[in-house]
Amino acid sequence: MSKYTKEDIVSMLEENDVKFIRLQFTDIFGAPKNVAITDRQIRRALNNACMFDGSSIEGFVRIEESDMYLYPDLDTFLLYPWHTEHGHIARLICNVCMPGGADFEGDPRFILRRTIGEAAKMGYTFNVGPECEFFLFNMDDNGHPTTTTFDRAGYFDLGPGDVGEQARREICTNLEEMGFEIETSHHECAMAQHEIDFRYTEALTSADNLVTFKMVVKSIASQHGLWATFMPKPLFGQAGSGLHVNMSLCKDGKNCFYDETRENGLSETGLHFIAGIMKHIKGITALCNPLVNSYKRLVPGYEAPCHIAWTRSNRSALIRVPATRGASTRVELRSPDPACNPYLVFATLLAAGLEGIREKLPAPEALAGNIFELSEEERQKQGVENLPSNLWEAVQELKKDDFLHRVLGDHIFRKYVEAKEQEWKRFAEDVSSWEIREYLNKF
Repeated sequence: MSKYTKEDIVSMLEENDVKFIRLQFTDIFGAPKNVAITDRQIRRALNNACMFDGSSIEGFVRIEESDMYLYPDLDTFLLYPWHTEHGHIARLICNVCMPGGADFEGDPRFILRRTIGEAAKMGYTFNVGPECEFFLFNMDDNGHPTTTTFDRAGYFDLGPGDVGEQARREICTNLEEMGFEIETSHHECAMAQHEIDFRYTEALTSADNLVTFKMVVKSIASQHGLWATFMPKPLFGQAGSGLHVNMSLCKDGKNCFYDETRENGLSETGLHFIAGIMKHIKGITALCNPLVNSYKRLVPGYEAPCHIAWTRSNRSALIRVPATRGASTRVELRSPDPACNPYLVFATLLAAGLEGIREKLPAPEALAGNIFELSEEERQKQGVENLPSNLWEAVQELKKDDFLHRVLGDHIFRKYVEAKEQEWKRFAEDVSSWEIREYLNKF
């Protein structure tokens, strides 16, 4: 049952002097897009009559089939805390549909909605809590981003060393005004790096929130003269930014990953869920870590995982089961980074976990100790495989996984693979500054 009706939306616009409404959606890479309308057009939008040119959105459709429609999800209505001289701004997240009302298979939000529907048929609700890191850098005189910072703070440090502290506080207060429940915020271990965590919720809302979160972070940072970036690894020799994904399944209000009768309290369902993710993680990595730059983060020495293993608490593993039990029992995937499209990542993780449950896949033994301290030979003896080491390898793994092809659908699968192979080709042909420094003077 919807939280709001169409008349509720109209009333809230009038009561809050809203003059502009953003009809928001994302492309297949997670980049937010919007069609802005004035308050006079709201009834037309609520009747699903707003059309846009889908051929102009990367990965959508060809020019000869470009007419597409935005169907607002009424429950996503919110007011932005800031306003212009012309009034307040509101937002509605939309599902992308074809003429006639059929869901567009290239809409990432549809892929997640469809997968959530499959979980519901099994009686499950999928909850997700993301932990998102980002950097705040100085801008140059023209307002362009740099990697320069006056920040010299470290993990959990305070001001004045943490020069982004005030911006981070304002981000949190704005998010709370928008209905987010902020659990923690702090400076991360790299200089100029920050993390803000908000409470877990149902997966579709969590994905919507994450897209909104990134937009708010960038907007507030800009007001403070800072550039917020979710690029995974902007600084050499420093930790990169991760997007740890905490997941749980519930049925009839109970956490399905918890079993008080079992050692360590982790249920068979939870173990099967872990096994499903581990089975498909090589292909899912192309979605969790979507950039050439993503793989500069997945290297030893910075707590980012490189190997396919799980543990009950160890932060060196790909998958970790934090110590809390009962209603808070969860599985944490530590490899994703904040450049990913959360709709596609959450959908593929859920689908893989559900397959593990349906097929009762056995999880390997949990590893103890620091995986980074094991030799290659020791890892091989324990059957620990490596994650893909670059974007090309990850995309090839995705191409081989017929299961993920079915989850994503033919449209997104083909468009995503094509785009990422082209991205790798551009990178491979580029002459980098490292090559110039390394070779120009020698040869």
